[in-house]
Amino acid sequence: MPQGWRNSSVSRTTKWKAMLGACALTAMMTAALPAHAVQLSNDAQSAIPQQVQQLIDIDYRSMENSDTAMQMKARLMPPQLKALERALKASGLDESHDVDSLCFAAYRPAANSSFTRILGVAQGQFSVPDIIAAFNKKKVKPTMIRANKLYPMGAGGMMVTFLNPTTMLFGSLEALRPALAARDGRAPSIQSNTQMMAAMQQVQAQPIWSILDQKGTQFMMRSLLGQASQLADFNAVKTRLLSSSYTMNFNNGVKFALNVNTPDTITAATMSSLLNAAAMYEKLSGTPVEKQAIDATSIDSTAGVLEVRFNTTDDEFASLLQSPLFQTVVK
Repeated sequence: MPQGWRNSSVSRTTKWKAMLGACALTAMMTAALPAHAVQLSNDAQSAIPQQVQQLIDIDYRSMENSDTAMQMKARLMPPQLKALERALKASGLDESHDVDSLCFAAYRPAANSSFTRILGVAQGQFSVPDIIAAFNKKKVKPTMIRANKLYPMGAGGMMVTFLNPTTMLFGSLEALRPALAARDGRAPSIQSNTQMMAAMQQVQAQPIWSILDQKGTQFMMRSLLGQASQLADFNAVKTRLLSSSYTMNFNNGVKFALNVNTPDTITAATMSSLLNAAAMYEKLSGTPVEKQAIDATSIDSTAGVLEVRFNTTDDEFASLLQSPLFQTVVK
C-alpha cells in the first residue's frame, strides 16, 4: 500500500496484522452494497494523473447503512482522507444526497518522486450555479488555473473545482495543479496508463474497489509478509509483482478479495507459499480472534494471479476491530 496512505511504522511491522490493514483501507469509508456500482466516468479519469499509485473508489450513498463499516471508518480512516472528508462537508455540499461516489487517488507528481499526493474526485448531481452563487455571495474569489476556478473548502487549505455538473475535484492546491494539467491535456492522465486501466477494468463493476501500481503492490506485499519479506524468495520475485486490486463488501458478513498480478505461474505460486508461511507463523503467536481471522483467510494462486480471500461475520469482524491486530495497524 502506498506510503502516503499510512504511517511508515506499518512498513516496519513484522506481523500478519497487515493483511487486514490492507482490507481496512478499502473499507474505511464503505457500507452495505447497493445493487449497482457507480463507475469512474471518462471526465473523472481524465483528471487523474498518469503516475497514479493507488485508486480507491467507494459508493458513498450507502456508507451509513452499515454499523460495521462505520466502526471501521472511525478507527481506520487515514488522516489525509479525514481531512478531505471534512473539507467536503465544509464546502456546503450535502454529501449524503449530492455525492454518489468518491474516488481517492494517491499519485506521484513525477515518475521519480518518492512521495505521493492525494486527490479527491466526487461524482453525483451538483447544482453548480447555486454553489458558485453561494461563494459569490460570501465574496469568495476563486483561484484561477487557466480557465479552471478553484474555491476554498473551509479553512483547512483544501480547494474544490467543478469539471461539470456531475464531477468535482477537491484537495490541496498542490494536488489539484497536476490533476488539472492532465484534465486540460497538458500532461498524461491515467487513461494513458495501460496497466492501471486494465486493472480498473477487472474491478470497476464492483461498488467498492481499489487498484495499485507496481510500486504500491510491492510495498503492500512487503508489509503483508512481515519477516517473510526478508527471505531470498521474496527478493527474487518482488520486481515481478506487476499490479494488484482488491474489493470488499458487507453483504451478509464481511468479504474481502485481493488479486496480485504477476507475469507467470511460478511467481504467483511462490508468493502464495510465502504468504501462507507468514500466516502460519503469525497464527502461532496470535490471539484467539486473530487466529480466527487467519483461519477465515484463504491464499492460493491461479495461473499468474495470487489470490487472497477473507470471509467473516459482522460480529466476528467487530471483535477483530478491538484486537491488537487492528490496533497495531492504525498506530
